[in-house]
Amino acid sequence: MVLSNNGYKGEFLSGGEVEIQQLIDGTHTDKEGKKEQLVEYYSDGATIYFLIENSKYATSFPEYSDYHYVCRTEEVLNNILDAIDAHNSKEGQTIFIKDAGIAVAGTNWWDIIYPVLYIGFSVFMVFMIFRLLGSSNKGAMNFGKSKARAYTTSKVRFNDIAGTEEEKEELKEIVEFLKAPKKFTDLGARIPKGVLLVGHPGTGKTLLARAVAGEANVPFISISGSDFVEMFVGVGASRVRDLFDQAKKNKPCIVFIDEIDAVGRQRGAGLGGGNDEREQTLNQLLVEMDGFEANEGIIVLAATNRSDVLDPALMRPGRFDRQIYVNIPDVKGREGILKIHARNKPLDESVDFATLAKITVGFTGADIENMLNEAAILAAREGRPKITMTDITEGINKVTMGPQKKSRLVTEKDRKITAYHESGHAILAAKLKHSDSVQEVSIIPRGMAGGYTMQRPENDNSYRSYNYLMDEIAVCMGGRIAEQIIFKDITTGASSDINQATKIARKMVYNYGMSKKLGFLSLDSEGMVFIGRDYQTKNDFSEKLAAEADEEVRKILNSNYERALKLLTENENLLHEMANLLLDQETINKEEVDMLLDGKDAEEIAAYMKERAEKQRAKEAEIKKAQEKEKRKQLLEQKVKEGEKLVLAGIITQEEFDAIKQKYQAELEEKVAIEEKQVEIKLNSGVSLDEKEEKPKQTRKRTTKKETTEDDDKGEDQK
Repeated sequence: MVLSNNGYKGEFLSGGEVEIQQLIDGTHTDKEGKKEQLVEYYSDGATIYFLIENSKYATSFPEYSDYHYVCRTEEVLNNILDAIDAHNSKEGQTIFIKDAGIAVAGTNWWDIIYPVLYIGFSVFMVFMIFRLLGSSNKGAMNFGKSKARAYTTSKVRFNDIAGTEEEKEELKEIVEFLKAPKKFTDLGARIPKGVLLVGHPGTGKTLLARAVAGEANVPFISISGSDFVEMFVGVGASRVRDLFDQAKKNKPCIVFIDEIDAVGRQRGAGLGGGNDEREQTLNQLLVEMDGFEANEGIIVLAATNRSDVLDPALMRPGRFDRQIYVNIPDVKGREGILKIHARNKPLDESVDFATLAKITVGFTGADIENMLNEAAILAAREGRPKITMTDITEGINKVTMGPQKKSRLVTEKDRKITAYHESGHAILAAKLKHSDSVQEVSIIPRGMAGGYTMQRPENDNSYRSYNYLMDEIAVCMGGRIAEQIIFKDITTGASSDINQATKIARKMVYNYGMSKKLGFLSLDSEGMVFIGRDYQTKNDFSEKLAAEADEEVRKILNSNYERALKLLTENENLLHEMANLLLDQETINKEEVDMLLDGKDAEEIAAYMKERAEKQRAKEAEIKKAQEKEKRKQLLEQKVKEGEKLVLAGIITQEEFDAIKQKYQAELEEKVAIEEKQVEIKLNSGVSLDEKEEKPKQTRKRTTKKETTEDDDKGEDQK
């Protein structure tokens, strides 16, 4: 293989002895040449190649193609110059290398292509990285860009919101400011720069902000407080500036910051000291809201449920001029919310919004929406065409306590303990004057509880009295006392009841000043928020006073325990009746509890519940029958229209069409008769129309070897 001067690079490996000799007419070289002479000689270009054939001597100068390797002179000089001894000659030179351990690679174009590909790939990767970093406001170059989302129109209106009438009136003025600012500025009024919506989660703060934007018909820019915080220093302040720059381009507009407590917490506290990145963001927000430059036409709406941790500078007039408290809806508001969320849901005639509003005390708008959604899912799963009151009641229980766990294997002993435990709670709640009324009692497990007693206040009470709190403590103790009376033993099932009773008693002494000994005194410890305020707890009272307060808590608990024990002991027969009814029916509601209090026994109430269930099934059967009738009517009308088209087209005659129509109608009537017979069988057997047939539950019992043998013998006889 012959290479040109520009096409070869040899690789000389270590190892082996290098011996180079010049062969001219069979004579050996004179080995006394010097390195300088060699370099000088080769630099004139007389000798161009070294010919190497398998590291052996060659005695002639054959054609290049007969040799395996050809080395350029420059390459040999650069690599083995110290080992070469040459002789000057006008004839030129042929240098042969013997057993030198030299490995010379052949021509490989990859050696040229690889660097080009490497450089090209590196350039491509750098280009792609910068492209990714610079797109979608996510790159290093765009970390300072705001993540706010702008909505040009909002479909929400004030009519879509219920339960917040006073709050809507406050916000309607903001809409007027945006629509006709001159009306107010002519009188010297200043447009509010910010409105802070404060309230419990789910009360509709974000929905109110959207309604303001929808009513005013202005752009709505929304961002979360956590979107300002990033891992890089200075990004939060940059995003605040970009947010208000975006708002200035779209003014008049509304800027809505949800969960502003994520960025607006009080400065100068917490583990970060006074140099927190959050503080830089807050400082920039303060400047943008009421700084040297005016932001006319931009109204900032913010929402939080932790207004107590916000910085005072953020709360002052000029930044947030108004603070609107969005409270939990009252009974009238809940009824309005129910009607709004029920617009797109088919409801049964049994659904009463007024009753639902009364039994959903403490529910927010989000809770009510979730409750109706769960009821709709349950009705669809059971195959009902409309949502019934039973579905909504189950939806309430599912929202408050979780789904039923009917498949959980519960022993008969545990069922009995649970029945008496819940009966103790229910009887005390029904007997005590100031306690909330009982809505439902069940021994079916829900969530983490083996059973439950649901109480609901009949009115929306803003205050809790001393007698009410005392009765609540007594009701909490009913389960433990019932176990003690019936079983002469106690279980761990009352752990949450004990915790709840202790919390109420401690609040009465430490916060509400309801201790007879300590009197009008608050002993509440000032426990502040961990990040945003001091995280240490301060006790402003002595250890002696703390011991006296603990003693007062103990007295309240003991007195209520004695009171509840006396009341349940006097009503032990009622305790047995309610427990037996629960073991039989598993769940009873307020109506059955009232019947027990009126002196009716468990068997009579069970018969009444069975009769009521049969009436409900009969009603469902009538509804289903009417639906099937309407469905058959529609099918028949559709077939008649198809047949008339065939008659007009001349495909069939009128007589053939009449015969087909009569036959199809007879088949439908026969099918209806079969379905009605099946419904009648289900009603007589007491099975719900939508309930699938299940295999009978197998009761596990412990059998001896003798019993097993007898069973086997009986089986052989039957065979």
